Amino acid sequence: MTDHALRLLRQDRRLAELAAFPFDFDLDRAAHGHVEEVRLASGGPLETVAGDDTGGTYFVCADGSVLYADSEGAAGIIGSSVDEALELVIGLPGWRGYTRLSPDDGEEKILACVAETEDEIRECYGIDEERAELRTALGFPERSPVELVDRLRAALLRTEPDFVLLNADEGCAYDRLGPAGSPLWEPVLAAGRADLARLREGDHTAWREVAEDPVRRRLTLRVAQFDRAEGDLELLRHLLRHETRSSMTDELRLAAVLVGLHGDTGDLPLLLEVRETDFDTACGLGGMPEPGASADELRQWARELDESMFGTDPADEPVSTWTDLARDQGMTDLARVTLIRELDSIIMDQSRLRRPGAPRTLATAPLSGLAQDFEELGDLPQALRAQRLYAALQETAWDRASARHTLARLEREAGRLPQALDSLAAVRDALATPGDDSLRHWQRVNLGRFIAEEHCRLTLALADAGRSEEARALLTAADAVLGELSDNAAKGVRELAERTAARVREVD
Repeated sequence: MTDHALRLLRQDRRLAELAAFPFDFDLDRAAHGHVEEVRLASGGPLETVAGDDTGGTYFVCADGSVLYADSEGAAGIIGSSVDEALELVIGLPGWRGYTRLSPDDGEEKILACVAETEDEIRECYGIDEERAELRTALGFPERSPVELVDRLRAALLRTEPDFVLLNADEGCAYDRLGPAGSPLWEPVLAAGRADLARLREGDHTAWREVAEDPVRRRLTLRVAQFDRAEGDLELLRHLLRHETRSSMTDELRLAAVLVGLHGDTGDLPLLLEVRETDFDTACGLGGMPEPGASADELRQWARELDESMFGTDPADEPVSTWTDLARDQGMTDLARVTLIRELDSIIMDQSRLRRPGAPRTLATAPLSGLAQDFEELGDLPQALRAQRLYAALQETAWDRASARHTLARLEREAGRLPQALDSLAAVRDALATPGDDSLRHWQRVNLGRFIAEEHCRLTLALADAGRSEEARALLTAADAVLGELSDNAAKGVRELAERTAARVREVD
């Protein structure tokens, strides 16, 4: 579809006024923009074309799709073009109340819901003659409410991952308007399901290709975790042997468990061989029965590990399992959006970080993990959100200094030099007045070297940005930090420090 109807509205004031009232698609409101600055998580462009009287905004995306954002923090695709969106808002003036409806609700329920809403509208103003006039002028056919609701649902389901809207300042995501869509693991495991089916059919090419490909192998093992079959033992042995090439992965442990659950004592030599691959696998597969153990002992070991680490419900897996597999398959936007929503949920409810059994303490590792994930995805703004909160929640001086050092590095790489200066100042404060003894040896370990290096790198960035006064001041601080280091710790920094000093002199 095209934007033919939008051009007609822009050319004909009468039609534009009808669209604005009673159908609340007001072109004049486009000039005012949205209630806050927003951007797409994917980085794609947005064009504001209309608004409504509740503070909602209609945006056109790069592919022509129309994204509606309300003023309460929810957004969703409502059409593949402006024409399709217009047909919806004219045909269903109460469409905002139908975002949870689906064809499964049945025609009777949908028609009753639409009739109730439109009867309420008619008590205040007319819509029937106006709808007929607009449809005729814009060339829209008369579609049933059931068909329009079906189209709305299909459009809303396309929102993620490509059209997720973010608050431009804070980086948090708008809630999803309408249905939740499929859980993350469904698209992530789709290719693995196909591969497992081919393996079960005895496709020799698939046996070779899947085993040789680390990503396909991991996916297939994950599918086998949730779709267990008695006849899978031989293919599980095959995948287990090849997974040893990746050393100690969760999927290697999973493959060993799935093999062990079959209780074939003839697999004990294979399992021992896998366990002894290297030091990491020996640790990761500790407690495994030795050759000569009974079938019951093998099953018990596998069952206990299965119950503690795996199981048969994908909903029980940590979200990182699915985001890692999504990223490995090139589903970057899907991984990013899921991680953004995970970070949002922690920011809104930090009690999620409470340690089981010790509710007064927080386990902040998920935040540093999110920061690392976002950095690997190249999304520095989101990495900064996660690292900023992580740094704020640290309790020991060592952890504060380390977290602020990482924050300064991310801020420098994102071009936020004043913020990076503040973060390094906080690092120096922690070194000077730690408040505990966790930093008593910082001068002799890698943390001290890393802090000195970051002072130098930020000094270089300030010099390159023409901020010579700040560069000179930070160079002085860098020299002071370097002077505190032991000879061994300072050895790897001196060359960088000399180059930094030369650059500052050059700028002066």
